[in-house]
Amino acid sequence: MERLLPGRALAALSVAPALAVAGWLLAGLPLLLLGRFAPLPALLLGLPAAALLTWAGTRARPGGGTAEAAWWQVAAVTVIAVASGVFNALLHSEQLAVRRDPATYAQYTAWIARHGALPIDVRPEAFGGADPALVFDSVGFYRVDGGVAPQFMPGAPMLFAPGDWLGAPFVMPAVLGALAVLTVAGVTARLAGARWAAVAAAAFAVSLPILYTSRTTFSEIPSLILLFGGLALTYDALERPDGRPDGRPDGRPGWLRGLLAGLVFGLAVLVRIDGLRDVLPVLAFAGLLVAMRRAGRPRGALGPPLLAGLAAGAGLGMTAAYLLSRSYLNYLSGSVRPLLLICAAVLALTAAGTAAAPLLARLRAPRWAPAAGAGLVVLLMAALYARPWFQTVTRDPVTGDDRRTFEMIEAIQRANGMPVDGRRLYFEQSLHWVAWYVGLPALVLATLAAALLTRRLLRDGTPFAWLLPLAVIGWTTVTTLVRPEITPDHPWAARRLVPVVIPGLVVLAAYGLDRLRAWTGGRRWVSALAVVAVLVPPAVTSIGTAFTPVERGEAAAVAAMCARLPERASVLIVERVTADRFTQVVRGMCDVPAASVRRPVGVDVARDDETRRLAERVRAAGRVPVVLAAEADQVARYGTPVQVFALTARQDERSLVSPPDGTWSLGMNAWMAVVEGTDVHASPGRAQ
Repeated sequence: MERLLPGRALAALSVAPALAVAGWLLAGLPLLLLGRFAPLPALLLGLPAAALLTWAGTRARPGGGTAEAAWWQVAAVTVIAVASGVFNALLHSEQLAVRRDPATYAQYTAWIARHGALPIDVRPEAFGGADPALVFDSVGFYRVDGGVAPQFMPGAPMLFAPGDWLGAPFVMPAVLGALAVLTVAGVTARLAGARWAAVAAAAFAVSLPILYTSRTTFSEIPSLILLFGGLALTYDALERPDGRPDGRPDGRPGWLRGLLAGLVFGLAVLVRIDGLRDVLPVLAFAGLLVAMRRAGRPRGALGPPLLAGLAAGAGLGMTAAYLLSRSYLNYLSGSVRPLLLICAAVLALTAAGTAAAPLLARLRAPRWAPAAGAGLVVLLMAALYARPWFQTVTRDPVTGDDRRTFEMIEAIQRANGMPVDGRRLYFEQSLHWVAWYVGLPALVLATLAAALLTRRLLRDGTPFAWLLPLAVIGWTTVTTLVRPEITPDHPWAARRLVPVVIPGLVVLAAYGLDRLRAWTGGRRWVSALAVVAVLVPPAVTSIGTAFTPVERGEAAAVAAMCARLPERASVLIVERVTADRFTQVVRGMCDVPAASVRRPVGVDVARDDETRRLAERVRAAGRVPVVLAAEADQVARYGTPVQVFALTARQDERSLVSPPDGTWSLGMNAWMAVVEGTDVHASPGRAQ
């Protein structure tokens, strides 16, 4: 029993993050839907739910590679995870002004942490009532009945909210990043052996996209925890080391672990709508297990609970999407509708395959299938790597978003001294992005490992435990690399690789290291060189940005702006960029009603007469009309300009054809004027 203790510790440590996250989300979503997502009820429900799921999902004895773990390996993984969390917490980003998605998530989090309900109340009465010239929506926030709704799914903001409650809003991403390190190490130990868990943890933790998304409010890290936690739980449920010697189901514990695995997978949809795509292989795999159950195969008993858990988790995610993020889904309709059709097709094929299981069981793959499958894996990766030499991906701007992306790419090209062509998307270089961030040796090892596993699975169905991980990693990696669908500047575009591609390739590379060790007769110097080759390239890529935090000082600048707004202010934002960046900041973090003044098409500053008319409506409502803009002269016509926001900081580099190796300067300003004629009761600012 003592020999199993390290393995049990590693197995538990690596699934506990996903189970705890799932429990918190299960408790938090009903509270948010009821408008009661507050510290006390969330803690009273969320902590017990997280503890219960963690207890239920960590009862199994270790199986596979985790059973071989030694205490030093558990300690090494833990130290790497803690070091990752501390490092990223110390170098956290402060993205609050809405320029890109992290600030949208931060504002989403701040609102539900303080108010516990959606939609966001825009308080039109503070402006004398609704008016066609008042614009309450802004970048990342859609106008809906009753207020505005934030972009994105609610899962990640619910996970970030405890940081706001504890007064440490920028720490939670780093905590989740550390938990992701544990999760990836656990999957590696199960599938490749415990000796590689620390290597995989280190290679994963130093990769630039992981550092990037662990320092600020992105949804990719929580999604990764759920997806790879689901893989680990499914592995444990399939192994059933505490079952009968003949491998038959051991009753309730195995059924429960399968249910938990499916639930964890499904809840990835609550974090990112792309989770629907990522869990499609799980649906097909559950159908395969159901078919195996009909054929009397012991492992097939896992199929129904896995399918039930997946349906429950994904169902909750889609319910939240419909009730809380419908405007976001409408915005993404061009991508979501085809994805839903693909989901329906996979469901239909899975059902048909399950029904035809007895007939399909008689079929045998041809002898050439294993070699062909392995060759196809290598050819596919080679084609993706060679893609820049025979394809240039472009898109002509059609929609307003396309036009903004077009203009942004042109601006980046000019800044980098490149030929200007805003139609370029650079998607053909997606596998080169991967090589930057995991290193070419790891990419080659992962490719060869995937080819070897494909050959073995097609030959005799072993190792069966690799079937689902290989399907999830392969499916999401290929679909992501073919169409990343993201503005292609780096490190921004690197976030697409975080939920599955980078951790998946790290796990595969670890398996490749294990095979290399076996093929070389266990020669330590070969293994040592291979480990160095896997660890050094991603560290070298990361070193240029790893020690430079971005957008620091925004929290203090926002607090200073809030303090300078007059009592009973209603803020009218008259300039485009300021409206994009600060409408929700003022409303959500300063707790002051804010709206922008509608501008003529193609004009950046609102008309004076319209602004003054709205200011009179504010004054008639008994409030203080305040105008906000980026420059002093844009507000001077209304009253005495006061600079309320001033920031000089660093921002992410925007690199298109090479890995980022530094940061760019960033300056942001906002100026305020109290519209003349308003009695401000001699109050220069508002207490915070």
